[in-house]
Amino acid sequence: MSGRGRRGKGGRGGKGGAGGKGGAGGKGGRGGKGGGKRRGGGKRGGGARATPAAEVRSRVLEALAESSQGPLKTKELARALDIPNHHYRDFRRLLDSMEKEGRVVRVRGRRYALTEKLDLVTGTLSVTRDGHGFIRPEDAGEDVYVPAHRLDTAMDGDRVVTRIERRPEGRNREGSVIRILERARETIVGILHRGRKVTYVSPLDTRLNQDVLIATDGDGGADEGDVVVVRVTSFGEGRVGPAGVVDEVLGPLTDPGVDVLAVAHGHGIALDFPRDVEEAAARAASAGREDPGPDRVDRTALLAFTIDPADAKDHDDALSIEDKGQGRVEVGVHIADVSHFVRPDTPVDIEASARGTSVYLVDRTISMLPTVLSNDVCSLNPQEEKFAVSAFITLDGEGRVVERRYERTIIECAYSLSYEEAQGVLDGSASIGNDVDKAIRLLDDTARRVRARRRARGSLDFDIPEAKVILDAEGEPIDIRKRERKESHRLIEDFMILANEVVANDLEARDLATMYRIHERPSREKVEALAETLAGFGLQVPGRKSIKPKHIQRLLETVKGRDEEALVSNLVLRSMSKARYHTENLGHFGLGSDGYVHFTSPIRRYPDLVVHRVLTQVLIHGGREPYPDRELLTREAEHSSAREQAAAEAERASVAMKKVEFMERHLGEEFSGRISGVAAFGFFVTLERYFVDGLVHVSALQDDYYHYHERDHVLVGERGGRRFRLGDRVEVRVARVDKEARHVDFEILRKP
Repeated sequence: MSGRGRRGKGGRGGKGGAGGKGGAGGKGGRGGKGGGKRRGGGKRGGGARATPAAEVRSRVLEALAESSQGPLKTKELARALDIPNHHYRDFRRLLDSMEKEGRVVRVRGRRYALTEKLDLVTGTLSVTRDGHGFIRPEDAGEDVYVPAHRLDTAMDGDRVVTRIERRPEGRNREGSVIRILERARETIVGILHRGRKVTYVSPLDTRLNQDVLIATDGDGGADEGDVVVVRVTSFGEGRVGPAGVVDEVLGPLTDPGVDVLAVAHGHGIALDFPRDVEEAAARAASAGREDPGPDRVDRTALLAFTIDPADAKDHDDALSIEDKGQGRVEVGVHIADVSHFVRPDTPVDIEASARGTSVYLVDRTISMLPTVLSNDVCSLNPQEEKFAVSAFITLDGEGRVVERRYERTIIECAYSLSYEEAQGVLDGSASIGNDVDKAIRLLDDTARRVRARRRARGSLDFDIPEAKVILDAEGEPIDIRKRERKESHRLIEDFMILANEVVANDLEARDLATMYRIHERPSREKVEALAETLAGFGLQVPGRKSIKPKHIQRLLETVKGRDEEALVSNLVLRSMSKARYHTENLGHFGLGSDGYVHFTSPIRRYPDLVVHRVLTQVLIHGGREPYPDRELLTREAEHSSAREQAAAEAERASVAMKKVEFMERHLGEEFSGRISGVAAFGFFVTLERYFVDGLVHVSALQDDYYHYHERDHVLVGERGGRRFRLGDRVEVRVARVDKEARHVDFEILRKP
């Protein structure tokens, strides 16, 4: 417990989400080095609602859709649209822009056509470890499989145009990459090697399966085996691979901290802020403190407090509660007023937009905002007057929302509590003080009612064990434990979700341009694949034809408390769509919600800052919309989604790297685990004690020849009939550990 602004190490847990892929929570990251420019350019405020360029874009799409003579030349399009000669050069630039966006495609003779008319698909490439690719289409639909020899020079994460070549029955469409619209990375992180004639870098990311050739004078002084950051100067062509120069030498992979630095650089996450951004943040902090702005309401008399991880440095949110009688309570959800300090199109705003989110790596937090804002001025530190945006939500005895109002406030948190301290009050094993104890218990009682209503409509709760890697002072992993999720965590989640839903409903009711957090229903293909897999466990997926949240909820309740609960929950989670940001409200499947935004964490998520600007400027102050250009806001939403994904991957990679390092100390030791995945080349086992995944390769199964039965997710011995099936409990020995590839190999001992 803290009465003064406590400082601690590390990051903080996510709030306001259902967790995982389909969750409402989320984090992101940032691309490139330095400040980074806002995607799409242009100013946010003011301006006309429809620009001439937007009108021309619309007319181009109409003309190509109605064309009876196939693809049209640039001059033919210009003539059809009455483009004046003095605007012809601008028109060509607009067509180039539309091609980069994937709206149109250019074919031979600088002719343009709609991608759908030529059986082309625009999307993002994901490359597997064996070198094959899958395209995730931007217009939804099923993924497109691309064999390794048809990838051209495309790399994992690139935006590409793919031509459909085959449509095998019962399998993914197959295609070839014909154009690369946007490269996902300008730099690659890897290990430098010196051959007899050439110097090259082997990427640490196993999805990048081409070495990068380094010029003789471009090695940056790196030694053999050093981890380096390579700036790609050529992505190659045909059989010629990529080439580049070393921009930064991080050092040997065995040096403390180099592994995590490599992860950050590999995902385009900048560690430091440019000087102009730091200076602008200091000025904004000073000016913002002096001027509270219009209509700021003094709510310092409220008993408010934060509940966060014990090592949290920033405090986005605080709670208060008042008993209004007749079974009603008013919950105050107080969120740091970041929008007061970070104004649109300032250096801090542009940097925050580029980063998209704070990133929580295994040994450090990389903040979206400079420290003077994130940990000091904006943070709701205890016993300090702070500016907040407060949602006051009145609930009846059944947990229904009966009233709500919003204010820009001044609050003073009485305490900064850890989850453990709040849990102690709920358990009766600790006391903070009579008033605070009473408030925490009343909040818990109210949260349970709110949660019950959300569960009744089908909201999902994937309570999957999550690993927490414990590091020593030098950053070495010394233990892996299960991350606790207690009632105090759920209490906070419940009120963050509630506030996010209430704000979403009010913004949608006014038809205001904003960023929604959407989560679409899983595709029919994924539901069918899930049903096929779960049939092996004797489980059925209800509502397969038109899946609803309640159907998934019923399935999860069926396996509650069973040995395979975690495995089934993981399989279900993998079948879900990924939650993302969008300017249209498409609902949130995982929460069973008609509308959802991210409002509760503006210190660490850029979309929350967008929502705050809309809420404060329009709903509180009655002003104009801050985002009149919805097309620009759409691009911002896409960028935020991409950076969130990059950050999530970086966080997983940093944890995976430390897990592998931890298992180095356990070579030769034996553990119990469960088979979590089966493939033709072997099966994956998750250790029950440490939540570490490793591979038992078929070559290690020397007692028989094993055949893979894809439908049943099982390997079967040819002679003896021994079976290794998804979900089976096994005993394994740690055989090999490859830190560079982040890979652990197991040997099978026996099946219990």
